[in-house]
Amino acid sequence: MGPEGPAYVPFSLPGETVEVWSAPSRDASQMTVLAPSAERCPPACPHFGECGGCELQHASDDLYRTFKRGLVVSALQRAGIEADVDALVPCAPSSRRRVTLTAVRAGSRILLGYHAARSNRVVAIEACPIAVPAIVEALPFLRDLAAVFIDRKRPLKLLVTATTAGLDVALSDAARLTEANRQKGVSLALKEGIARLSLAGETLLKTRPPLVDFGGLAVEPPPGAFLQAVATAEAAMAERVAAHIDGAKRVADLFSGCGTFSLRLARSAAVHAVEAEPLALAAQDQAHRGASGLKPLTTERRDLFRRPLPAKELKRFDAVVFDPPRAGAEGVARELAASSVGRVAAVSCNPVTLGRDLKILMDSGYRLTAVTPIDQFLWSHHVEAVALLKR
Repeated sequence: MGPEGPAYVPFSLPGETVEVWSAPSRDASQMTVLAPSAERCPPACPHFGECGGCELQHASDDLYRTFKRGLVVSALQRAGIEADVDALVPCAPSSRRRVTLTAVRAGSRILLGYHAARSNRVVAIEACPIAVPAIVEALPFLRDLAAVFIDRKRPLKLLVTATTAGLDVALSDAARLTEANRQKGVSLALKEGIARLSLAGETLLKTRPPLVDFGGLAVEPPPGAFLQAVATAEAAMAERVAAHIDGAKRVADLFSGCGTFSLRLARSAAVHAVEAEPLALAAQDQAHRGASGLKPLTTERRDLFRRPLPAKELKRFDAVVFDPPRAGAEGVARELAASSVGRVAAVSCNPVTLGRDLKILMDSGYRLTAVTPIDQFLWSHHVEAVALLKR
């Protein structure tokens, strides 16, 4: 405790005595642990403490999982909700199928990696224990690819997804596309054997469809489309959602993306999928048409932040699923509160906005039956949650 109040020291753990010889920062080198916690353990990555991607590799599994569950518990409590929150569904190392890398020029070199915390500085990486091996093994190729497309004045973004057919690499903020860099980039990609290479949404090369598996249904997402980062975490979410609305005949899937939930739910119910991105809707529609034994799936392009489905339209559904971005689904929650929908499954990557949205629903008569935190952002403070409600 200093003269201005408590100091929050990154990379320290509860109960530890540490010495900090500069203003608390996100640089682990600015701290010496004098009396370590019994919960401290060696980090899994040589870049930990400099790379801003992971924050908690030095905490034991028990402490880490308690902390993550606590994020959901405390967010709900601040919203005025007392709930029995399940234990955290864990996430294994080397399971993240999608990462966003940044490349920058450093003289004649290309640095490829993640940003340092709260900084524009890129930390070049040679390892990444959260990513699937196929991505880690491709780092030299991705660095060479970045050298072809990087702009002289701005960083290059590489969204890399491991699909069932190989890597899908989507570039953005690249240099102007010319025939020379197109041919060189395509040649590198062919040599590496990746499934698809795109730049700013334009496909430069597709050797085979970059498919992802949504519960046994193959989907080809458009370049750069949203996708849950870890397949096992996605399956855990979908399992809880499907069990909650089992028996429903008509379901609305709001913020449906490429069909993470809607395609799975179409095995037993007619589904209406609503999403703002037309290419994402087209991807799930194509997957639905190519599958057999599914119930009807209809799609609607709609900005649910500006135009949430009104209560009078929601009354035709037995159940509603929503999985919004971090901003949450306040407008959707208010319309659901005024509706007669019997069951709601709320999926969220932000416990704070989830708490706000659940409070709206509960104040209108919904009863919270389960809340499950799910880890898919390993060793970070980010956590998913699935909340289930009934009238």
